[in-house]
Amino acid sequence: MGELAEATGLTVRTLHYYEQIGLLTPSGRSPAGHRLYDAEDEARLYRVGLLRRLGMNLAEVRRALDDPAWDLASAMRAHLAALDARLEATARLRSTVAGALQAGGTDLVAVLEGMTSLEPPAQQRIMLLVYADVGAAHAWLVERFGLLPGELVRDGEGRAVHGEVHAGDGVIWLHPEQDAYRLASPRSVGATTASVAVLVDDVDAHHERSVAAGVEVRQQPVDQDYGYRVYSAYDVEGHLWSFMRSLD
Repeated sequence: MGELAEATGLTVRTLHYYEQIGLLTPSGRSPAGHRLYDAEDEARLYRVGLLRRLGMNLAEVRRALDDPAWDLASAMRAHLAALDARLEATARLRSTVAGALQAGGTDLVAVLEGMTSLEPPAQQRIMLLVYADVGAAHAWLVERFGLLPGELVRDGEGRAVHGEVHAGDGVIWLHPEQDAYRLASPRSVGATTASVAVLVDDVDAHHERSVAAGVEVRQQPVDQDYGYRVYSAYDVEGHLWSFMRSLD
């Protein structure tokens, strides 16, 4: 692996991570158990680098390399739109700085506040839930709650190390337990550690589906004082989910 790192300009740690998420797989192993890589592996890493330079994240890169249905033109259009938005923000920033200089302003704090306000502090909110078995949880959430399946990444030993499910326009990441960061599933600690609220078209129909699927319902559908009809249920490892709809 050291020779491959030297040839590609990547660190050994990066190569280990690529292997962990399934982006790179050794072509074989030596009698001593060392990973072996061939010219095709090196070419794949070169393509990874090119796609990363286009601004793609690793999940998008993996799909581009492995999914026959992936469309380069669509990916490029999406990336172009993101670049245009970044250029617009940069142009606004330049206008603010130029205006401050032209006005002869000396209030540095006011200028900095104006610059900071041009870009939001966050671009997307991602919910993260911890599971002892990410693969089983991914399948359960899709089958029982009807969430849309997203990416499921496995390491070299076949263990699911990252999963994604989609609820409407939101994405929820599924993360394995990790002692170093005190990340534990409710199943392991014996208590609910996270709760998720999802808007649905028909609360009662969703509730009936969950009951039929054997889901443990915590609260039957009820109209709440804050203007939503809600029911709550536990998932396979004990996270509490609330499915709701506005009463308006």
